[in-house]
Amino acid sequence: MNRVCIPDWEYQERIQKAAKLLRERGLDVMLVASTESDYANARYFSGFWPLFERAGVAISANGDAALLVGPESAVFGKDFGKIEKVFVLREFRESADPSYPELQASTFNDVFKAIGVTGEHIKIGLGSYVECTLPIYEGLKDAYPKAEIVRCNDIMVSLRKIKSANELACIREGFRIIELATDEVIKNLKPGVTELQMVGVAQRVIYENGAEYEGLPMYVFSEESTRHAISRSRYREIKKGDIVQLNLSAKIDGYSPSIGLPVIMGKLEGERRALVEFCRQMHEWTGEQMKAGVMASDIAKGFLQQYKDAGYEKNYVYGPCHGTGMIEVEAPWMETSTDYLLEENMTFQIDTFISGPTFGCRWEKGVAVKKDGIESYTDYLKKGIIELEF
Repeated sequence: MNRVCIPDWEYQERIQKAAKLLRERGLDVMLVASTESDYANARYFSGFWPLFERAGVAISANGDAALLVGPESAVFGKDFGKIEKVFVLREFRESADPSYPELQASTFNDVFKAIGVTGEHIKIGLGSYVECTLPIYEGLKDAYPKAEIVRCNDIMVSLRKIKSANELACIREGFRIIELATDEVIKNLKPGVTELQMVGVAQRVIYENGAEYEGLPMYVFSEESTRHAISRSRYREIKKGDIVQLNLSAKIDGYSPSIGLPVIMGKLEGERRALVEFCRQMHEWTGEQMKAGVMASDIAKGFLQQYKDAGYEKNYVYGPCHGTGMIEVEAPWMETSTDYLLEENMTFQIDTFISGPTFGCRWEKGVAVKKDGIESYTDYLKKGIIELEF
């Protein structure tokens, strides 16, 4: 069976695109850094995903690149990475902060010289400002005290926001697997099972069907935990009458889509039904507004106004979309303050969340922007509110 993945040549193409943007910005070199939890920028260029330690990629304006790993990942980086030049730097060590007194580590000076960056008065771009840890930043300053260090996160957003055919294929494959996992969890939902047991069911299915990992820490919440925009599953036993929130995901060669929907352990009635149905209507409304050329903030402003008009402003938390790709939540977000136009093959999770005093719910799916609308990667949410009988 042919595995859906990013081909090696595409990594080199990404490096050359980045180098062109560096030249346009007058940068000598760009450094992107990644952690285990947010690995995307380093993996985008190298295919390498760190474990425990940090990782980075340095790209020069002339198009050369190096993979930077921590002290325990030298062989790991060479075996897994798509970049030939691999350097071990103490700055990329794990959070336990070992000293490694016997280690003969490289420095940023060694790395930059190897990719053709010379001189002291250079301009260094940080393409992963949030993920750049203090040891990494201090290492740069120590190696290049006369350099100008600037943020260039926007370069990474511009590179990653439009997905290639291979990236879209990875996302589609992720959704295929997530639908299988969602089917199996719903099949196993019954009073008395715990939230964590249902997460275990989903994990088994995604790995059996080809996922490399969870696309996000998958969760199954019930009742009051459904109010949480971000939370974790518990040992709580699910009961008859509960609202159960699923958000399941599958990672394919780094790409991490998800599906979110509420499942009702019985019949949903009254105000609870009204809130869940409104949330679903807003989910569909958002998709209907999206197409290439639309201003993102216009959709976000209209989304918020719909909540106000329906009397649900107090239940609004965020909305209506966030970018998706290598990380399930990635730039660009769609907010009332954003000023970009939607473009073809930008990918988003339409993420519609509403929170009430005793429960909440989320409808979520992935889409790609097209000229006249969107391509949805799952039809699962068309089933509407799922009410189980016991």
